[in-house]
Amino acid sequence: MTTPLWELVNICKAFPGVRANDGISIRLNAGEIHALLGENGCGKSTLIKILSGVHQPDNGEIRLNGVPLTLGSPIDARTKGVATVFQEFSLAPTLSVAENIFLGRYPRRGPFVDWARMQAEAERILASLEIRIDPRRLVGSLSVAEQQLVEIAKAISVEATLLILDEPTTALGAHEILVLHNLLRRMKSRGVAVLYISHRLDEVVELVDTATILKDGRVASTAEATRLDIPSIVTAMIGTSVDEHYPKEQNATNEVLIEVEGLWSAAGARGASFSVQRGEVFGLGGVIGSGRTEIARAVFGADKITGGRVRVAGRKLRLRSPRDAIAAGIALVPENRKFDGLFFNFNGGPNITSAAIGSIRRLFLLNKSEEARITTNYIRDLEISPAAATKFVNLLSGGNQQKIVIARWLFAQSQVLILDEPTQGIDIGAKIAVYRLINQLTARGCAVILISSDHAELIAMSDRIGIVRGGAVVETRPASQITHAHLVQASASAATAA
Repeated sequence: MTTPLWELVNICKAFPGVRANDGISIRLNAGEIHALLGENGCGKSTLIKILSGVHQPDNGEIRLNGVPLTLGSPIDARTKGVATVFQEFSLAPTLSVAENIFLGRYPRRGPFVDWARMQAEAERILASLEIRIDPRRLVGSLSVAEQQLVEIAKAISVEATLLILDEPTTALGAHEILVLHNLLRRMKSRGVAVLYISHRLDEVVELVDTATILKDGRVASTAEATRLDIPSIVTAMIGTSVDEHYPKEQNATNEVLIEVEGLWSAAGARGASFSVQRGEVFGLGGVIGSGRTEIARAVFGADKITGGRVRVAGRKLRLRSPRDAIAAGIALVPENRKFDGLFFNFNGGPNITSAAIGSIRRLFLLNKSEEARITTNYIRDLEISPAAATKFVNLLSGGNQQKIVIARWLFAQSQVLILDEPTQGIDIGAKIAVYRLINQLTARGCAVILISSDHAELIAMSDRIGIVRGGAVVETRPASQITHAHLVQASASAATAA
């Protein structure tokens, strides 16, 4: 058997009360894209932190070309050829794109930083990735998707023999994903080993050469045993088969619930017009920067509206802030739930009741027993982890966090729910749970506006889809008349126009 470029042998790692990795062995060959799959909590994150020098294994070996070695720190791992793009960004928001790409290894001319060379090298790296971002811009001024691309550029800039990518496409559109995948194939052809972690199983099946699946800290399916098709992967991940990946229900009525007419905002909505019926899922499709999120934020009152009208149930709204939108029954599950959607210093209860806290006040005091009762009911009904009742939400999985945000708007009795990338970064089981929640919402007569960069998800879970370009909805069709190819073409047209 050929010696792998990198190899993990019987890796074990335990934390208080948790055995995160239990005897994991994986072979990572040169010129191979290897997927590491599993539900949240299966041990993936711990394993890649061991490979990145963040954690040290309790037992087992890491080998490079068959020779055992120690990766004592992230800097040590980087010098030995490991480049990692973590799911949580490691960027300095007050520094420029170029400074972030070369952070800790600025090119020098004698004792001084060679700023001109750093700028030129950053431009070259970004151009190779087809990333149209000015390297002089501050990272803090970039969108989440643009920051993700900078993280990837930062990792690519290191001459690595092992490239680890943890959920690299969660914030990327179809064009950016295509660019990234083509880049990974070029790196594969140069003999780099790529370890690829993603919950988007369709792109995994299309991209990777082999896959290892983890469950409960152990290898559930080895690279040799894993069949690269979605049903087989799902069965190995969750232990049971899932007959219907997208359990869409048809609940749309003929009654228009929300009308958006010629909506302009200071942040980028440019004359957007559309309507959504009770029980309908209206999808918004488009590339990064097309204006999908900007439209959502304007409808929610989060960005200043400079023109146009929004009506709910025929009543014209004056949206000066999210408070006005919430009062009118409009809710937003934001793209970045960690920063915009949750209070990490609270457990599930205050997060669920925060949008309608006045309903559980007794005079001027919060009725804690009522809040606990409400929390218990939503934990049961939405199948949220029972730990949410007592644990800070930052300690919960992404899927549980997302369900808590949705529970907040259910408690607030919202009629219109805007879901911006609702399954971003969560595992297959949690995705299906979110899809079923969407069905529950539409069955109750809610209108759902769904924004998703996952084309299969957008088509399968929407009743109609509006293509967004330049901050406006330029075309609307029934989802049954839209294909993946149509969305790609629309995205390409938008990208060309931009």
